[in-house]
Amino acid sequence: MTSVPLEFAFRSVGGRRVCARFDGGDITSDSGLLLLKQANDKLKVVESLAGSICDVRQAGKVQHDTASLLAQRMFGIACGYEDANDHDTLRSDAALKVACGRTPKSGADLASQPTLSRLENAVTPRDLRRMMVELARIVVGQLPANCKKITLDLDASEDPCHGQQELSLFNKFYDSRCYLPLLLFATGDDDQRRLMGGLLRHGKAHGTHGIRIVLKGAVRLIRQRFPNAQIVLRADSGFGCEKTIRCCERLGIDFVLGLPKNRRLTVLSTAVQMDACVKYTQVGRLVEYGYLKTEERPQCLEFGDFEYKAGSWKHKYRVVVKAEITQGELNPRFVVTNRTEMAPDDVYKFYCARGDAENGIKEFKADLHADRTSCHRFTANQFRLLLHTGSALLMHAIRDAAAATKYAKAQVGTIRLRLLKIGARIVESVRCVWVHMSSSYPDQETWQTIYTTLRT
Repeated sequence: MTSVPLEFAFRSVGGRRVCARFDGGDITSDSGLLLLKQANDKLKVVESLAGSICDVRQAGKVQHDTASLLAQRMFGIACGYEDANDHDTLRSDAALKVACGRTPKSGADLASQPTLSRLENAVTPRDLRRMMVELARIVVGQLPANCKKITLDLDASEDPCHGQQELSLFNKFYDSRCYLPLLLFATGDDDQRRLMGGLLRHGKAHGTHGIRIVLKGAVRLIRQRFPNAQIVLRADSGFGCEKTIRCCERLGIDFVLGLPKNRRLTVLSTAVQMDACVKYTQVGRLVEYGYLKTEERPQCLEFGDFEYKAGSWKHKYRVVVKAEITQGELNPRFVVTNRTEMAPDDVYKFYCARGDAENGIKEFKADLHADRTSCHRFTANQFRLLLHTGSALLMHAIRDAAAATKYAKAQVGTIRLRLLKIGARIVESVRCVWVHMSSSYPDQETWQTIYTTLRT
């Protein structure tokens, strides 16, 4: 442990010296961990993942069971301690011990960094597959009852690597050595986006690599609970190819996919593009002659659709085009879909809503540090990605419980700062563990509402 000064002196106040020491005893800055514990008691994320891991250790020599290790790691990630090294000191934090099922004083300390690292490197690919299924099952269980439509958003992300990690290959597009995790989000009738799972891939993986594994498991679980629900896959142009379309058809789901531009698409959409140009010219004349102010200028865009078949496709599909002039240049965009009941503009608006999933990826990486895949072994890094996914499920459960409060749409970072980072003094008596939280905490009513919702 790094040595720190015994005393910190500050400017005097009211004629008295101000000194600080790290000797307060059982005081925590994360008493909101109790909400995470309550969320886990409701969803059973830790127990489900622990049951997916085959523990080959000798039972008589085990001090920290798998469930305790997973709880310690995921609760730490949720509170902003994504590095396993942090647990060399956090292992004695009173709130974290209580959240992991141990008493502050009489209970033994939690696991240290070496023990956590051994778990990361002991997990097998078969364990990881079972964990992925359990995480997806929990998310499907959170969807509202009698869902009629479920949207699956699929997207990839760059995960830069800075060491000698296995399969961290150089990717020319991102100009870095990286992993390319594939993330799947599910949205039900309540319009709540939920992270359903993540598959870690090597740095040169094609955009569609692994989609069959991810989609097949997700669709099977959804069909088990919602046999009559409509399932729609939504993804950008990196997935707009024959492999994705064939996978959707085999699974019996709809798709709305971005489609890369090519010469044939440009020719087929000429009429729509010309309509946009005519509108742009007419609006420009109105501005020129003073009939319309520049700031009041409407968007010059047109929508249309046509049938199109690429060389590798078995038959034709409907393609929706949006022709828009931006900064004086024509900028057509294309979307391929097997949905025929929606108007072209509605199809494109539905496709654009996938931007919410991109925000979810940013939140996952920035607030939960899901790109902390710094282990040497590839399977250990996949395990870390699933741990961060489990933490995301717990944080989303807290956000769902806050639906009637001002934090109904809060980011994970805001939830952590305002609802978890609460200072408290923890006292253990013979019959009770008292968590004396700050009397001046400003969101006491909100905290009570979330607690009550999670408990019921």
